[in-house]
Amino acid sequence: MSVQKSFVNPDGIAIIKCPQCGIVKNLDVKKFQGKQHALNVRCSCGHAWNLQLDFRRHYRKETKLPGTYKLEAPASGGGLVTILNISRNGVGFSLSGPHVIKIGQKVRLRFTLDDKKHTLIDKLAVIRAIKGAYIGCELSDAQVFQKDLGFYLRP
Repeated sequence: MSVQKSFVNPDGIAIIKCPQCGIVKNLDVKKFQGKQHALNVRCSCGHAWNLQLDFRRHYRKETKLPGTYKLEAPASGGGLVTILNISRNGVGFSLSGPHVIKIGQKVRLRFTLDDKKHTLIDKLAVIRAIKGAYIGCELSDAQVFQKDLGFYLRP
């Protein structure tokens, strides 16, 4: 059975499209917030698939962009990263080797978007999650949102 991911808007509505026939429907999924995030869905054409709901405040775009990180004082260190996802207020990245990064540390991330302008992103972030080589962080710059980044993040 195929899997489809759907971003849920602030009103609790997910827009789904049948991968078989292309019918598009709005689905009220408020009752699943904080609970089940995967549903079995069946279209009127008879096709069934799994729907994964994303209740994040902001759309998160999957990427695979090379970049660098540098820990801010009092910590020290840095190196190469792969930016795996980006949202308006967060970034997820992976490191290729062992690290000493801890939750709550500040890090400066620099990477170039794969857009037409090759926009340089240089942001300060706070580490919020660590799962092995995966690091999730929240952007902490006063000017978090930037026009080019907003355009890049459109679904």
